Amino acid sequence: MLSGETYLWIKAVHVIAVISWMAGMLYLPRLFVYHCGVDPRSEASATFKIMERRLIKAIMTPAMVLAWVLGLVLAVEGGLFSHHWFHAKLLAVVAMTAAHLFLNHCRVQFSENANHRSAKFYRVINEVPTLLMIVIVILVIVKPF
Repeated sequence: MLSGETYLWIKAVHVIAVISWMAGMLYLPRLFVYHCGVDPRSEASATFKIMERRLIKAIMTPAMVLAWVLGLVLAVEGGLFSHHWFHAKLLAVVAMTAAHLFLNHCRVQFSENANHRSAKFYRVINEVPTLLMIVIVILVIVKPF
C-alpha cells in the first residue's frame, strides 16, 4: 500500500506522461501531412524522417510505457478494476496504444520511402487520438457508469 504522498507523486508523473504521449500522438500525423508534400529523396524528407523517428522513439514510446506502468499501479492501488467506467477507459487506452503502433508503422513506411497514403488520410487519422482522449478524460472525470 502506497502512502498518500507517494500515490499523488505517481499520479502527477502519470499525468505528465499522458500529456507527453498525447502531444506526440497529435503532432506525428501532422508531420506526416507535411512529409507527404515533399519528394522522398529530398533533404526535407530526410529532415522529416529524423523528426518522426526522434519523436516516436525519444518521447512518444517512453511516455506511453510510463503512462501504462504508472496507470496500472494507480489502478491497483485505487482498486479501480471493479469499476465499469475504468473498463471502458482501459479499452480506450488500448485503442490509443493501437493508434500509436499504427503511427509507428506509418513512420517506418515513410523511412523506407514506401508511404502510399495521402495527406488527407493523415489529416483524418489525426482526429483519432483526439476523440480517444476526449472519451478517456470524460470517463476519468465524470465516471458516467
